[in-house]
Order: sequence, then structure tokens, then C-alpha cells
Amino acid sequence: MFAVSRTRAGLARRLLSRAFSAEAAPATERLIIFDTTLRDGEQSPGATLTESEKVDIAKQLSRLGVDVCEAGFPIASQGDFDAVTQVAKTAGHMTEGRHNGVPMRIAGLARAHKKDLERCYNAVKHAPLHRIHTFLASSDIHLEHKLGISRQKCIEISSSMVAFAKTMVDDIEFSPEDAGRSDPAFLAELCQAVIEAGATTINLPDTVGYTLPHEYSGMFEYLIKTTPNSDKIVWSTHCHNDLGLATANSLAAVKSGARQVEVTLNSLGERAGNTSLEEVVMALHTRPHHFPVHCFIDTRQIMRTSRMVATYTGIAVQPNKAIVGANAFAHESGIHQHGMLKHANTYEIMTPESVGADSELVLGKHSGKAAYKARLIELGYADVANDEEKLSKVVEGAKAVADQKKVLSDMDLEVLVGDKLYHQERQFWALESLSVQSNSSDDGSKVASTATVKLRELNGEEVSEAAIGIGPVDATFKAILRIVNRPVKLSQYSVTKISGGTNAPGNDALASIVLQITSDSSFEEVPADFPAKSSGIYFAEGNELGVVKSAANATPTFSGTGSSTDIIVASAKAYLGAINRMIDAETPREAAA
Repeated sequence: MFAVSRTRAGLARRLLSRAFSAEAAPATERLIIFDTTLRDGEQSPGATLTESEKVDIAKQLSRLGVDVCEAGFPIASQGDFDAVTQVAKTAGHMTEGRHNGVPMRIAGLARAHKKDLERCYNAVKHAPLHRIHTFLASSDIHLEHKLGISRQKCIEISSSMVAFAKTMVDDIEFSPEDAGRSDPAFLAELCQAVIEAGATTINLPDTVGYTLPHEYSGMFEYLIKTTPNSDKIVWSTHCHNDLGLATANSLAAVKSGARQVEVTLNSLGERAGNTSLEEVVMALHTRPHHFPVHCFIDTRQIMRTSRMVATYTGIAVQPNKAIVGANAFAHESGIHQHGMLKHANTYEIMTPESVGADSELVLGKHSGKAAYKARLIELGYADVANDEEKLSKVVEGAKAVADQKKVLSDMDLEVLVGDKLYHQERQFWALESLSVQSNSSDDGSKVASTATVKLRELNGEEVSEAAIGIGPVDATFKAILRIVNRPVKLSQYSVTKISGGTNAPGNDALASIVLQITSDSSFEEVPADFPAKSSGIYFAEGNELGVVKSAANATPTFSGTGSSTDIIVASAKAYLGAINRMIDAETPREAAA
């Protein structure tokens, strides 16, 4: 009995030593971080991004240290083509702060069709490092029911289109869509064909989030072992989170030979989302001894990037989201708090500072520009702090808020950075003034409100309107609609309190509003076989691929965010932000110049 207990104790010690040893196994191979927030992430319902917003996010991805940025699907629309082109011309040339001064590679997605591939190349070619990412479904269910082609035809199309892409670029990624449900032997045959045709990266998507970690990693082990010249290319993961296993599947595949992971910020993506960049990176950072790989992500930029993406897409991060959620480093349990006070490692496996979430210093209206500049640099906003014009805007906004709420936390400051700097270039309407009066009766069951709104148009003209509503927000929105004169329907509205302010009851923290609106206006059609769409039809080589109006996209959605110490003002800002994005999407660029 004693011997058994001693054996178990020894095993426990070895397991603990392995799990928490400070000595990490040497990570000799590089893991490529491929971010698809601007492409797959934008497929999240309501996550429509403008061209300038995509450029801003791409620049921040470069600062973050992302290796490859999939900037969009150039054939989908003229707007997407223009956005990818601008990302390639701007973020694709940034070298400051990057490992060895190497810029981020810009990729575009293209179907296995010559017109798509040419369109993609014409968009990404402006970046010194660029890639064409092409795909074709490989599972029998997709081949039969979506594409209507045989396995052999799939191989012929895939290899010929990779070879065609090779005439334009050296870096080509091929994805057999729905690889997770494809026949392994057929996958090996398909992979061999595209490698021989010139593919440099093969991405194996778990398109519907169906596989389990041992199944997904086993697919990599099998293909790397059986596919000729498998050592000549990079194997990549692309997982969806339908069963909550996207990160687990990706990490399992890395241990089985994958050397690229396709990820998004905040787990954005189709349906339940994609593998989370922050989760993969911090898993490697926190448990390096379990993975023989390393990456060059600046983890201190994670929180800033996450908040920028949330602000632009209008999709708030859930409070309990790993790494970037508001509660990720919160400890409420008395036992946990006691342990934390004794030693942080008792309940904290990573520090808030490691992901740029430190919130210690508070600033006020008497703080000078130097103090704001220093804190912005500490929070990872060196580019803002060192730009006099941007810094002045932030400080001006911060002091105005400080007059109302006395002190500003780091989160307040970051919200103000987003409010002042992260918005579309063209503000067709801006809020000049707002006055609201409300009355209630019958114990609050009957509410009548009047709102008077003054807006400033793009040409500088000011317009005022008043409206009556069943509440102050309703009245404000009705007054705004009378001015902008557009058919708009509010589809989502949420309000959250941003941490900070005084400790007094009803504290003076900033309110943050996130909302979405829909418009009945027409929109650009998207290809029928856009990834994860089920309506695609493949026509024989030489013909065009089908283009249909997707029912899922029949009503365009536009998001807006706003912050203020006053909820009604924050609501008006968010509503106008969404309306501006709607007008921006519907107005030709030259028409508003």
C-alpha cells in the first residue's frame, strides 16, 4: 500500500512539474499567425466594416505582429476589392516594430476560378509580400449537393487553378473546404495534386465545427505522413467554434505538425465564430513547454486590438470571454481574493499587463498632456501618443469627460481613443446638440418624451427637428430620422457601464451603447459559393460561377457605438454612427468628395 501511494505521489509530482515548470522546452519552429478577422470575421451577422475601418484594423494587426492578414474576398464586390487594395497599399508596407522589419503578408480569398484569381491578385499585388488563398470543397456532401461535381473533377479544377495562380504569385494557399468531413484518402490525393501544381500552404478547414481534437489532429498526422512532399509546404488550421472546440482543435493540430493557425480577434466569424487569436497566442505564451513552436505576437497589443475590432464591428465582447473579456481578470469570490492578496499566482495564470489590460493609474481634468501621453504609450497606443493631432483630440475629449466624471480609468481612456479616432472618414451627420424632456405617470407605466436634436451636415449646414416618443431614446431617434430622412429600422440595442468613475451611488462612469440598424436599400450581390454558403452552383470551366442574392444578406445591417456620461447622448452618437455607415456604404466615394 505504501509503495503504491509513493508511486502515485511521484507521478503527481512529475505531472505538476511538467505542468508548471518554469523551464520551457525550446520552441524551435515558427508558428505563422494568419488573421482572417477582415474576411471570415466580417461574416459575423452585423459585422459590416467600411474600407477605412478595415485599413485601421489591418494597421493594428501589423502592430500586433500578425504574419498574414486575409484582408477580404476581392471578387465579392467593388467595395471589398477596394478595401483589400488599400490594406495592401498601407498596412502591407508597415515595418515599424515588426520582427526583423518584415512587413505583414496580405492575402485575399478567391474561388478556384480564373476570374477570381486574377481579381484577387490585382488587389493584393500592391503589398511587397502577398498571397492568393483559393479553395474548393472536398467533402462528398459538398461535392454532390453544392457543386455537383465528382472527386476527380475536384482534383482537376483545384490543381489547374493553383497552377494558374502560380503564374502570378509564388505564395499560394489552398483550402479543401469542409476537410473535416472529407474522406482522408481522397484528401491525400487532392493535397498531392495541389502541391505538385505549386501550392505552398495547405489549409484544412473544419468548416462546420464538427471535429473533435483527436480527430482533427489525427487528420494532420495522416496527411503529413501519407502525402508526398508534405514537408515542402506549410500545413494550416482553420476551425469553427460550433461545438466550442475551435481553439482546442487548433492547438491539437499544432502539436501534430500544423505550422499556421487561422484565427480572428474576439472569435468573430460565421455562426459560432472562429478560433480566437488571443486564446491560441496566450496558450502558447502561458504553456510554452507543451508546444514546440513560437510566434512573434506582441501580446501587450491584444486588448487594444480586441477593443478596436469590437468598436468597429459593433459586436461587444462577452464579459466572461477568455483573455479579453471584462471579467477575464476579475476575482469576486472571497477565497479567490484572499489567495490573490497573498500571491497573484494562486488564481491568476497570466497577468493583465501581459495582454495590455493593466488598469491602475487614473487621470483627471488637471492631468497634463504629458501624463496622458505617457499613459497611452504604456497602454500600447504609442502611435496615437506620438501623433500630436491625434493626442490633442484624445486629451481634449478626456478633459471634457473629466469635467463630468472627475477621474478617468484606463478603460475610459481607451474608449475615448476609439470614440475620437476609430470612425469612418466621412461623417455625413454629426450631433451638435440634444435636449430631452420626459414625463411619466401611472407608476411609470406611461412615459412621454420630447427630444429636440440639432445635427450638422457634411457641408456644414445645421438642421434641427423635434419629436415625441414613448421614451427619451425613442424620441431622440425619431427626431434624428426626421432630419436624415431615410428608412431605418433599429434591430439591436444594448447599453453597458464602462468600469471607472467615483464610488458614489449611481456612479459617474461612462455609458457605452452598441446598436444595429437595417436599411431597405439595395446592396451589392455576393458570389453564391462564398465560403460556408450553401447556395453555390459550379458551372463548367469557361463559364461564370453563379452569383445570387443571398437570403441571409437580404437586409444589410449597420452597427454603431457611442459613449458618454449621459445614456441618451451615447445613444444618439451610436445611432448616427450606424446611419453614417449606412450612407457611406450606399454613396459612391466620388459623389461625397
